[in-house]
Amino acid sequence: MTPKKPEKKAAGDLMGHAQKAYEGIRRMLFHNEIVAGQKIAYRDLAERLGMSQTPVIQALKWLEVQQLVRHETNRGYYTASISLQEVREIYELRELVEISLLPKTLERLDARNIQRLKSALNAHARASREVYLYDRLLKDMEFHLTLASLSGTLVQQSVLRNLFDLLYLKYGGNFLFSTSMASADADHQALVASILSHDLQGARKTLSRHIRRVQRHVLAGVEKQLNATRL
Repeated sequence: MTPKKPEKKAAGDLMGHAQKAYEGIRRMLFHNEIVAGQKIAYRDLAERLGMSQTPVIQALKWLEVQQLVRHETNRGYYTASISLQEVREIYELRELVEISLLPKTLERLDARNIQRLKSALNAHARASREVYLYDRLLKDMEFHLTLASLSGTLVQQSVLRNLFDLLYLKYGGNFLFSTSMASADADHQALVASILSHDLQGARKTLSRHIRRVQRHVLAGVEKQLNATRL
């Protein structure tokens, strides 16, 4: 009688390969190796990732749930198209979520959390002086996610992380680089200063100004790209 353990191992191997494919495709999206609106060739992805097409298709199904790719019956998968409305709504929701967490963050501002916030701020400041643009984006995201984590919430953090996924994997390389790292760094410093002095009103004002400024830059970049594709 054939034991069931090898079957379980095979299933586990498949899930492991699907996870690897998922992470690999996310990296390609982040680095603009797969662009918006592009048809995704399973075979090409499988070859680039060094695996069969089955885990690649499973990974694409996961990405479809996250609205990072779309599936068309009998045609396959495509990367999701860019949208002015989506960008606008992402930043509006980001502003609501991040600002709503500030009171809890100030309540929980102990020595450990202060150190975490300062470390995230310093990491972003160092990245703002580097040439490698993608590292800047990651450190910016990490700063905001660290700030959110200090509130101790779980659902809001998950929502915020999903919003960053949409922004960084769908719009990151094409549009977020247009924003000024110098102004972002200054905003982050001012925000941290307000938080450390327990100035809730100042923190809200600074965070709102920062998110809205970035939103304007990204919307301008998306609109320019959309206009170019219509010509």
